[in-house]
Order: sequence, then C-alpha cells, then structure tokens
Amino acid sequence: MDLKEKTIKKEYVYQGLILNVRKDEAETADGQRVPREVVEHPGGVGIAMEDDEGKFFMVTQYRYAQEKVMTEYPAGKREAGEEPLLTAQREIIEETGYEGTDFFYLGQMAPTPAYDSEIIHLFYARQGEFRGQHLDADEDLNVSKMTLDEITAKIVSGEITDAKTIGMTFLVRAYKEGKYD
Repeated sequence: MDLKEKTIKKEYVYQGLILNVRKDEAETADGQRVPREVVEHPGGVGIAMEDDEGKFFMVTQYRYAQEKVMTEYPAGKREAGEEPLLTAQREIIEETGYEGTDFFYLGQMAPTPAYDSEIIHLFYARQGEFRGQHLDADEDLNVSKMTLDEITAKIVSGEITDAKTIGMTFLVRAYKEGKYD
C-alpha cells in the first residue's frame, strides 16, 4: 500500500527566526483531504565528544519550552546551507571550548516527525585542543563530563529526557562496540 500523502495547499501562519509554522491541506493515498500542521526547522547536530579518560562532554542549560534545566550532549542549529559536519565542528567549540577531532557520523534522527521537519545529524568525536568557549549572547550553560554508564543511568532514572541524548547514547555504545562498518 502506498502511504505517501500529496500536499495540496501550504499556508504559512508564522515565520520566525528559528522556525516557521504551516497549516497545510494534504491528500492521503486513498483520496481523503486532511489538514496537516507542520513546523519547519533548519535542523541541527548533536555531538558526543569523548576525552582521553572515556568521559563525554555534557551541557546543562535551561530549556524554556520545557520549563526546566536539562542535561544533554552539546548540540546546535544548522545555519542556512551549512553542512552538518561544519555545524558540528563549530558548535562543539562554541559550547565546550574544545575542538573536536576524528569526527564519525553516527546517523540522523527525526525527533518529532509527526509535525516537525527537523533532522538532527549525530556525531561522535574525540576531544581536541582548547580554543575557548564562544556562547551565543542568550546562551547560558554549564559543561560537565560523564561516562557512558553515568549517562545511561541518568537516562534510565529519568534525569536525562532529551531525545537526541537518549538516541545518541545508544548509537555511541554501538560505535564503541564496533557495530558500525
């Protein structure tokens, strides 16, 4: 059965600095006309950067939409036309102050595919030289380090609820166990 839907009409109801919101009309494979709401987002990256002691850089920051402080792997939004690897290289320095080396592409995830176009590209990296942290003017965060087991325990206990961090932890474990070709 063909599951693809055809877009009939797109109407932008909001266009912002980070995202746009559309109210669409689509046609399902069986011919029904249905409403669809879409959040357009340029996408981003997440970086699991490991130091020489086997600890991963984590950032803790207040997430306004969630109304709470959250711990996550460093991450950031892609700029228009920017390749994911370049975004990852830029964001890891901005957030942690350290450059990443030996980047490995773990894959991508769609955090909320029912209504959001965002794709997050996921990377593993090794800690490189300190270059100095360069946070955005409206960005406040704390940097810490945790082992993969500590991160996993915080996921299981519900202390870490960030989707990309949960997914990346699984992928990093698979990478470290040699499950990538």
